[in-house]
Formats: sequence, structure tokens, C-alpha cells
Amino acid sequence: MRELVVENQEILVIPNDFTKACKGKVTSVSAGEFTLELDKEPSGMLVNVFCEFYTQTSHGKLYFDSFPKSIEGKTLVIASPAKHKFLQRRQYTRIKYYNELSLNKDDKSISITTLDISAGGMKLKTSENIDINGTYAVTLPLSDTVALGCSFEPIRVERDNKSGYTVSGQFVYASPRDRMILTQYCAKRSVEIKNK
Repeated sequence: MRELVVENQEILVIPNDFTKACKGKVTSVSAGEFTLELDKEPSGMLVNVFCEFYTQTSHGKLYFDSFPKSIEGKTLVIASPAKHKFLQRRQYTRIKYYNELSLNKDDKSISITTLDISAGGMKLKTSENIDINGTYAVTLPLSDTVALGCSFEPIRVERDNKSGYTVSGQFVYASPRDRMILTQYCAKRSVEIKNK
């Protein structure tokens, strides 16, 4: 694990309540633990209670479960995990995501069917032509109680044989926390799908 977690590495920490996710930087690494300095004081994290950890390495996106051995303000000492896995090499984990939603711009609403999402963006199908230079508001349901609102900017629009369109584009977020929530959601769903 020492070669995978190194000093100054950014790590995303997800407690059971993923809305309390936060980021931190590794300040030291030893054989049985590493120290993480968070951007803010943690909420929803307890000593000896497992959390999920995600970080980007040269080998791909690393995922592991572990727990804080101690929490002092923004400083956490994390037990070295027994196991880890790489999710994929792309920057953001992409997952299948099928939903009937709408893109909204000014007073116009466009019905869409989403195909996949990542924290970077999504792919969708629609019967309506979309302005590639437009910015659209969209709300993504992530659970029965959590929905994430963000902006969608089309990058590529392709016409298919059934007189519809396949659109790929990127998300623009109101805050870095929103990107973090979607990053965690996609990574968690990817692990769940692989374990089925």
C-alpha cells in the first residue's frame, strides 16, 4: 500500500452518509497507517468506523475501505487497508444510468433518456435537436432522497437512424462538493455492479 498512497496525494473520503464526503491530502505514510489532513473538520466520521476512500494514481482510480484510528480536528490517522482495487483508468468512473429526465433552458424543456453518467458528464438520447452552444439545467436523481442539480453543456450531437439524437456533454457544477457527490455515487455504483 505504501507505493500506492504517497505524501501530498489527494484522497476523497466517504463516510456512510455520502453527503458528508470530504477531501484531504496525505501528510505521512508508514507501514500500518497514513495521516490525512482534510480540507475541513469531518462530519459523520467516527474512530474505528469504516469509510470508503478514492484517489487517482498512475495505475488508475484506486478504491479501498478503511477506518480512522484517530480523529483530531482536521487530521485523521487512517489504518492501512488489507485490500484495494482499481476501478478504471479514466479520470471519472462512468456507469450505466437510465432515467427519463428533462433538460431545461429559459422556458423550454427537452425530454431526454440518459444512457450513462460520470462526474465529468453524461450521454443521452432525445428526439429533439439540441443547441450545441447551449447550457441546460438538469436534475439527476441519485437515490430516493438525494437529487443533484447541475448544468449540462453538449459537446457532441449525433443524429441516429431513428430520427433522434445521441448527445454527449459535460457537467458544470455550482460547487466542488456537487462534483464530489457525483464522483462518489458513480464509484460506489460501479463497485456494486461489479460485485453482483
